[in-house]
Amino acid sequence: MGKYSWSKLMFLTMLIMVLALAACGGGSEEETSEEEGSGDTGSEESTEEGSEEETEEGSDDSASAEDIYNYEDFNKTVSNDGEVTGEGTLNVGLTSDTPFEGTLNFNLYQGNPDFEVISLFDEPLLTMDEDFQFTNDGAMTFEVNEDDNTVTFTLNEDVTWHDGEPATIEDYVYAYEVIGHPEYPGIRGATDGFTLLEGYNEYKAGEADEISGIEVIDEQTAVFTYTELAPSLTAGGFWYYLMPEHHYEGVEIADMAEAPQTRENPIGIGPYKVDSVTPGEAVVMSKFEDYWRGEPNLDSIELSVVSPSSVANAMETGEIDLAINFPTDQFPDVSEMEGVEWLANIEGSYTYIGFKLGEWNEDEGRVDYKPEEMKMGDPELRRAMWHAMDNDAVGERFYNGLRWKATTLITPYHANWHDDSVEVPEYDPEQANQILDEAGYEDTDGDGFRETPEGEPLEINFASMSGGDIAEPLANYYIQSWKDIGLNVQLTNGRLIEFNTFYDMLENDDPEVDVYQGAWGVGSDVDPYGLYGPDVDFNYPRYESEESTQLMEEGNSPEAFDVETRQEIYNEWQELMVEEMPVVPTLYRSFVVPVNDRVVNYSIELGFNEETAPYNWGVTETE
Repeated sequence: MGKYSWSKLMFLTMLIMVLALAACGGGSEEETSEEEGSGDTGSEESTEEGSEEETEEGSDDSASAEDIYNYEDFNKTVSNDGEVTGEGTLNVGLTSDTPFEGTLNFNLYQGNPDFEVISLFDEPLLTMDEDFQFTNDGAMTFEVNEDDNTVTFTLNEDVTWHDGEPATIEDYVYAYEVIGHPEYPGIRGATDGFTLLEGYNEYKAGEADEISGIEVIDEQTAVFTYTELAPSLTAGGFWYYLMPEHHYEGVEIADMAEAPQTRENPIGIGPYKVDSVTPGEAVVMSKFEDYWRGEPNLDSIELSVVSPSSVANAMETGEIDLAINFPTDQFPDVSEMEGVEWLANIEGSYTYIGFKLGEWNEDEGRVDYKPEEMKMGDPELRRAMWHAMDNDAVGERFYNGLRWKATTLITPYHANWHDDSVEVPEYDPEQANQILDEAGYEDTDGDGFRETPEGEPLEINFASMSGGDIAEPLANYYIQSWKDIGLNVQLTNGRLIEFNTFYDMLENDDPEVDVYQGAWGVGSDVDPYGLYGPDVDFNYPRYESEESTQLMEEGNSPEAFDVETRQEIYNEWQELMVEEMPVVPTLYRSFVVPVNDRVVNYSIELGFNEETAPYNWGVTETE
């Protein structure tokens, strides 16, 4: 290419800015992140890498060696071991630049912000250990019988809904019946915990009125029969939320997500019950004295949405006691805040660049993978774009080491399955230029941008979310990186996109999106099918290949109960994804949580610990 164009000058300017940034702003799920430890597919989440504010050129907040952090050096549980008062209000800030959607039911929600709200008043039935295996310490226990492929679920008889109605095993069965119903408006039901259940697929297709593999024994017990017992079932595969059948009486399943029972007066079985909902902005919860584990330590929990630009100030002034989804990039600037303890841990998610390679076929319920028709269908084009990204620099300079370069689509969060030996394209703009030259992408009209091998203009629309302070500089950094190798990349619609709108565009395969930056919450089980299977909605790149599907199916087959066999299969799948590149993982992530010093028994450790369960959260000072 060789032309010293305006775009190259802007790239060099942006690069200088990146190298001068210590913490210019910028993060949960997923996105959710579906929840960490989720038994479902995982979810897209707001990365909070965004804002309409541009970082000022000439910032003197340069990163130094002392500014690089490692999440392993932080506590994961608050150090305050004082005696709880048994009363008081815990003020929780949900960091977001947009309202939460308000679908406040575990069976119906889609985005991470709603998950964070629901988790304060409802809870999973099954608990997990630090290796993401189900334990029998929750409100429901299970017993697996490998001889006849059955699992017996038994619900604790002390579990009560917030409206005073006793919970029964029928409420667990009802969750399957709602999620599997042909008119179900949500996004779950494609994982093995559902599809391996006898009769589920026929029920979902509208060919049966009930799920034949479920037998209710009594009010607390049901036996589920599976076509086979896959490794994923005990690693998050069983669905583990109740659905209050009596609460939704008279509501059509298709209408449940928008019903008042979901948005205005949701109920759960957790230690705190919802008193009021200010749509998208706040939820007030009070102590549920009939909580099955025992009386909670707080009078109430009040959650409010706090913008990324003001969340640090809200912590410093005591307006909130802890901040969910705190923008990781802000931490270095406020790490010495008085009266606050910082916790950190590895995040069950990763940031990635996705390429649209097809569309969703609604009639067939699967992706229509057609790379030959899509702008980003050439793997050499995608490979060149990977070589152009310096994610080591992004992790250090934008996130001060609290995010770091990603390699494969199975993250270190799943330590037993992540293959760190897989070779991936390194940052090498010269190699990227060579790949494009050899693939026939040339600047034929001298405007500084390459045309397609057929000589047509190549204009690439890049969608990226708004959120924290660095969204714009980070998006611009990637755009300029690609422009530096001669690719004409522009922000979709010329701006960053709000969270809900962003995912609406991905789900609907908006033609204005060719490339996008997203983040996945990966869930508890390593099985990637729920994100990249050919028949799951979450497969936003709309990618499929026979080899990929076969490997994912083998990775969750009965033969894969052997750990070494399963590791070999997923190592091969990780290598295949580097070759095929439907998405490029950019950053692995850790997260930080600021907690007021008065808070006791709060933890972000992986795995269930009753001492730090929400009902044991407390404060040593009521104000």
